Amino acid sequence: LRSPICDFSDDEITSIRLVNRNCYFYTSLEEALDSNKIEESTKIKINNFIINIKKWREEEKYLKLNELIWKIYIDTGYYSYVGFTKNGELKQANLKLLFEKAKDYEKVSFKGLFNFIKYLEKIKKSNSDMGSAKLIGENENVVRIMSIHKSKGLEFPVVFLSRSDKQINMRSLNENILIDQDIGLGPKYINYERKIEYNTLARESIRLKSRLDSISEEMRVLYVGLTRAKEKLIITGVKNDFEKDFENKKELLNIYENENNSNKINHLLIQKYISYLDWIELVYLNNKENIEDYIDLKIINEKNLSFDEEEKSIERLVFSDNKDVKNVDRLLNWEYSNIQDTIIPSKTSISKIKEIKNAKNKEQVIKESLENKEELENSIENLIEDETTEIDKYEKEVSEIKPKFMQNTKITAAQKGTLMHLCFQKLDLKKKYSLDEIKNFINKLVHDKIITEEEKDTIKIDKINKFVNSNFAERIRKAEIIEKEKPFYTYIKASDIFENDSKENILVQGIIDLYFKENDGNIVLVDYKTDYFTDDKELIEKYKIQLKLYKEALEESLHTKIKDVYIYSISKSREIKIEELS
Repeated sequence: LRSPICDFSDDEITSIRLVNRNCYFYTSLEEALDSNKIEESTKIKINNFIINIKKWREEEKYLKLNELIWKIYIDTGYYSYVGFTKNGELKQANLKLLFEKAKDYEKVSFKGLFNFIKYLEKIKKSNSDMGSAKLIGENENVVRIMSIHKSKGLEFPVVFLSRSDKQINMRSLNENILIDQDIGLGPKYINYERKIEYNTLARESIRLKSRLDSISEEMRVLYVGLTRAKEKLIITGVKNDFEKDFENKKELLNIYENENNSNKINHLLIQKYISYLDWIELVYLNNKENIEDYIDLKIINEKNLSFDEEEKSIERLVFSDNKDVKNVDRLLNWEYSNIQDTIIPSKTSISKIKEIKNAKNKEQVIKESLENKEELENSIENLIEDETTEIDKYEKEVSEIKPKFMQNTKITAAQKGTLMHLCFQKLDLKKKYSLDEIKNFINKLVHDKIITEEEKDTIKIDKINKFVNSNFAERIRKAEIIEKEKPFYTYIKASDIFENDSKENILVQGIIDLYFKENDGNIVLVDYKTDYFTDDKELIEKYKIQLKLYKEALEESLHTKIKDVYIYSISKSREIKIEELS
């Protein structure tokens, strides 16, 4: 329940348990839906959770275990979520591993989710481990060695299809008794008195049919192998007498000429051979005039492989005609065509985008942001820690016990603004505070060591009082759902920020101060600002880019349009509507 799948807070879980302490927690969850003590936002989470549980219970009855697990990944978005956390690629690989283990488990053992969970519990009790997933992906810069069956569904720039001369395994056709689902049993006839044996008609029929099925299946496997390469396919095979073999195949192609005079090879000739190399040779010889543009046939014999050191020659550069000079110059001064993409950060924050947008020399800002390469290569989780809001940083600092020499330091204007922002963040927006209640609220912040006594004196209580008693605060209180300090992640085009031709996307993270859903279903986005300004347009222009990204990220997350976007100015004690975003 605490995980991102359900996103219940500790306070919400506690309030659900208090509905009924003397029953199973699931029963308490169901009863909480009808309780007046539970907030509407929590009820929505409970309802979604119960609906999902019931749906998965029904699907568990008819879905395979691995299919059910993958469906839960997709339904909850959990697979995508872990990809954005620290070591996300490894976590996703482990989720795939669980999926594969569930698939293998049902092949060899009991069926069903219950038995699989028991199996996992036994592994845990025995202190053993299923092992972590391997992270080598399809696009890693490595050489892969695999069977054709394992390569199914994958593609690679260059593929070697080796040992194509190896014959298909037909040993199963030599068994004493052959079985076919259509023909039935095909045994050998054995005469013990005369001590002789020979094939029956049934066995010979099954043998011919099975041979044809094996050839057909291997042709399908060969097709898979031939279609794995994106750029170049290299097929290798060994023949004892290549020239003689080619001549035999040419003669047979003339003998087994297709009755329809089409370009296809007679199927009787194909059945005569049982290796990939033989089939490929037949296709090459049958279409020699049209196929040489696509296939480069190279025959290498022992003479080609021998190497005499004395005959080794070194190619020397000739600079007299200036041709080699140009080639050397071209190679040494080669420039990557997409160089701009190498200096664009893969992740950034809203504040950095605002800095880049307002900067005259955008390239210099990019380079400065890339100076610390380690920071860019960290996971998204580390990025969030590094790029936390000023409030989070300040709250963490003041929550620690400071030495006396630090407690008397002068509080800057920026810190005063952050303190006001902190108070707005901590307010219960469902509650209408009196002046005394606001004072008690600030005293509680001091008691909880969130702020100090010196910091408390800088907080402007009248600003908070004006907000909680404003019409705008009343509008928020009437809202169906109120969400504060919500982190978000979104992708935006690099060209939109740096005004270049890049086709790359940049991951942007930030935290939305407040959004609320009104009873008519409309969603309103709010951002608190402590800036001092003389003209509303000045403030709007300063934060328009930031709020536009907030709006787009929220719309993408909630799958609905945002009705209104506001800046609440703490210094002016009023809300400012951004018309071009509303």
